[in-house]
Amino acid sequence: MGSSTGRILEIKTSILLAVFISALVLANVIGSKVTTIFGIVASVGIFAYPITFLITDAVEEVRGKKVTAVFIYAGFVALIVSIVLVWIGIKMPPAGFYQNNEAYSSVFSNSIRIIIASMIAFLISQTHDIWAFNFWKKKTHGKFLWLRNNLSTVASQFIDTSLFTFIAFYHMTPEFTIARIIQMIIPYWLLKVGFAFLDTPFVYLIVKWLRPDSRKRLSHREYRAA
Repeated sequence: MGSSTGRILEIKTSILLAVFISALVLANVIGSKVTTIFGIVASVGIFAYPITFLITDAVEEVRGKKVTAVFIYAGFVALIVSIVLVWIGIKMPPAGFYQNNEAYSSVFSNSIRIIIASMIAFLISQTHDIWAFNFWKKKTHGKFLWLRNNLSTVASQFIDTSLFTFIAFYHMTPEFTIARIIQMIIPYWLLKVGFAFLDTPFVYLIVKWLRPDSRKRLSHREYRAA
């Protein structure tokens, strides 16, 4: 295998890993705010979190399950580090002139719960997404990337949305009852499905970018191990 090709592939994979972790962590930091999109109540983290599924599907298409699993493990570690640092930030006493400690603690206390909810939902849903994408890849004999991307993401997003919404918002305030949470899940999930359909062209673009023309020079085993 050409060393230059291998280095380029590793650099591109590392860039995607950086974007993946950034989107994952930011989705949780900003995720305690709830907004309304097309009449659907949703966490503002919805603008960042779908990026993680987009990236893992593209990486699995090109690099395979083992490399994609590294993304999942790295993301999980990043969430653990985030929750520890947020907790330290809350517990540190404010300077005498700092006037926003109550607001800071209120916002980031919710972020801890959001991060815990995301850790659980993330690990389970992303593990399912890897399995489902690979399952449909075998069924389609490596064809119809758009179908595999959407089938795996639709199911995984339902798992993620259900787990995340219950853990993150149930009784956060008295308004978040079980009935209210169930009312949030279905439209929130459908909104995520819409995002998943919209990101399909980007999956193709990332796959094309990650898979260089020089791939033809590599054996299948060498390419996956690059």
